[in-house]
Amino acid sequence: MKRRTSFAGMIATIAAFFLLVGCGAQPVDTGAKEKLDDKKIQIGMCFDSFVIERWQRDRDVFVSTAKELGAEVNVQNANGDEMQQKKQIEYFIKKGMDVIVIISIDPEAIADTVKKAQDAGIKVIAYDRPIEGAGTDLYISFDNEKVGEMMGEAFVQNGLTDGKVIMLCGSLTDKNVPMVEEGFKKVMDDNGNQVLDVYYADGWRAELAGNYIYEHMKLVEQADAIMCGNDDLASKVVFALSEKRLAGKKMVAGQDADLEACQRIVEGTQLMTVYKPIEKLAQKAAESAVKLAMNEEIESDNLDVYDDGKKEVPYLKIDPISVTAKNIDDVIIKSGFHLKEDVYLNVPGK
Repeated sequence: MKRRTSFAGMIATIAAFFLLVGCGAQPVDTGAKEKLDDKKIQIGMCFDSFVIERWQRDRDVFVSTAKELGAEVNVQNANGDEMQQKKQIEYFIKKGMDVIVIISIDPEAIADTVKKAQDAGIKVIAYDRPIEGAGTDLYISFDNEKVGEMMGEAFVQNGLTDGKVIMLCGSLTDKNVPMVEEGFKKVMDDNGNQVLDVYYADGWRAELAGNYIYEHMKLVEQADAIMCGNDDLASKVVFALSEKRLAGKKMVAGQDADLEACQRIVEGTQLMTVYKPIEKLAQKAAESAVKLAMNEEIESDNLDVYDDGKKEVPYLKIDPISVTAKNIDDVIIKSGFHLKEDVYLNVPGK
């Protein structure tokens, strides 16, 4: 009887031992993993929102490239709320990120928080949109003045001289907007074209651009062309024009090469879009983030400076490409940005 009790006790002791080891194994392994991950470069990436089609592409390419370079990326989405974005940056500071990449909603709302991050030894990159007055470590975007020039040149090449245009721009909190506007107006002035009106869609809300068409129809009827801040705005503009049987009769330009914009181009309701090689931008941004984290210099033939009101920030420019029906196959389809069957979905026989 004693022997049985002793044996049972021994079994219980062994079971208890393994139970304790099992309970403790996960924290030990997790701790080891966390310790290993601490050696990796940590990047925080804070998006405006994912409402605009292209931002999802930016995210995927950036994360993939950073991972290949041995870095980890924590992605946050502010859903268009500047105060939420501020909190997310503060969260990244607490997490001790090496680099924070920001697609800014409102520069004024986060400028102080950017300084707080830099004071903590964290490098900050303004991605695609400059952060005025923040003195970031890098601003990487497309050549935005050239984007505006390409829109204007497409109108001119399509016969617009001594004509009339309406500009439906994006939000003025996006500091790229004035750059695009400057480039576009320069081409209009050089070719004798009159800008009838300039409207800014708050928060890049596309429905506001559509409402503008409905509410200013007499002015729209006078215009030969409508410049839209991006393809999302253009989508609502073309829809409103189609209801008034004016789609295809008014030249429309946009940017981002959204799929629906490319479809409109081959259908004839949108004249052009500006293709911005997002993959190249996101790759360069990820590479630059890793270099900044390692305190290495960023070198490029396209490296310029941008005065953000606080200091001259290094500005890495990526060249955009003008897309019309003439070159859409070569630029958009051959690059794999969109599939041919998707672009020509509504065009029989293509």
